[in-house]
Amino acid sequence: MDAQKIIFLFILLVPLSSATSVVDFCVADFNYPDGPAGYACRNPANLTADDFVYSGLGVAGNTSNIFNASAFLAVDITFPALNGLGLSMARLDFGVGGVIPIHAHRVSEVILVIEGTIIAGFIGSNNTPYYKTLNKGDIMIFPQSLLHFQVNVGDLPALAFVSLNSASPGFQTTSFALGANDLPTDIIQKITLLDAAQIRQLKTVFGGTN
Repeated sequence: MDAQKIIFLFILLVPLSSATSVVDFCVADFNYPDGPAGYACRNPANLTADDFVYSGLGVAGNTSNIFNASAFLAVDITFPALNGLGLSMARLDFGVGGVIPIHAHRVSEVILVIEGTIIAGFIGSNNTPYYKTLNKGDIMIFPQSLLHFQVNVGDLPALAFVSLNSASPGFQTTSFALGANDLPTDIIQKITLLDAAQIRQLKTVFGGTN
């Protein structure tokens, strides 16, 4: 294989997110649209230490919702210094009985329990469930793209932090995916085996139509 072909293959194999390997950092500039590699970089000459600090995860989330839980995210759009660095974090607050419903990301995730007792788990691509009761100090990994969940099974509120290996990990919850849009009820019936009344209830809760 000649040198030109080797160089071309190497370029194909290098992920776009590795652009930060040629600079120290790339704080997002929201004056320009984002792309596969993230946002354009702000001028480093205009940055201060404050641009690399985020205090949003120090405040308890509002758990007054249908799931009795809250997920507060530190991702590129909330903490621009994460842009291009391949990581993000979130704070999970659970009321008693609170649930982070089954969902998936484009990337892998690790959870660390700070307070309380939760059941956390994921479902493999062969439909095998892997779940475990986690206590303070326990961590668990959720592999890339697999459906996963967390449930507070203790008698007190629970707190956990998660880290994901992307500044923009994506978040798709099954309940929202079915109930928060205009996908017709009869199609949802066919692809889920839910009955029409259940689907209408989901749409009522999450704001969907049809």
